Amino acid sequence: MNFDLSAKTPAVSHPKQQETEMRVLVITSVPAEKDAVLRGLHGNSRFNVLVAGVGPAAAAASTATALATAKYGLVVNAGIGGGFANRAEVGSLVVANEIVAADLGAETPEGFCSLDELGFGSTRIPVDASLVTQVTEALHAAGLPVTTGPVLTVSTVTGTAATSFERASRVPGATAEAMEGYGVATAAHNHGIPILEIRAISNLVGPRDRAAWRIEEALNILESASSVLLEVLL
Repeated sequence: MNFDLSAKTPAVSHPKQQETEMRVLVITSVPAEKDAVLRGLHGNSRFNVLVAGVGPAAAAASTATALATAKYGLVVNAGIGGGFANRAEVGSLVVANEIVAADLGAETPEGFCSLDELGFGSTRIPVDASLVTQVTEALHAAGLPVTTGPVLTVSTVTGTAATSFERASRVPGATAEAMEGYGVATAAHNHGIPILEIRAISNLVGPRDRAAWRIEEALNILESASSVLLEVLL
């Protein structure tokens, strides 16, 4: 069963007109990600792919602007990211079942204190379980390596083993780290629109070793994943 985009789309007078308005907004952070997604989508007009910029603030602002100017049934944050060791290997895909702002909070002598613990809001945005299952099963069926789990949003990319361990311990099951998901998800949530985050893993979270990054491979699998989305979401 395909995801019903019409479930979140306001009713209109004519069914055919309603069908044309059931569109998907895809948010990427840089042009290389957008190009990979567009190659996979083969120019399908139901998908609008935008470059939002790097980081949660730019992503939230760009997503909110797009959602204020057109109707969409789903928002997808798609791009490359870092994978946590033994959870998401380089060259694989991650579909988020929860989007977590991992560094939104306060530093204390006892350690990091999240926004939730401070009582100022929530750092976690869930993703519709049926949508996650549907997309993940389709990616598996296409022969693509994929796992599900929380994807962390950070403003400062992890660069040490200690920080990697601390973040993975604080969010059990954390699979990947990127910089835009929570911003995109917040904008979508505020508009009452479902959110999906897909990450192609280019490197492992931890000590920075640019020589070990496989960005081209990650972009290629992101393109393949976008082709699967084209089949699943239409």
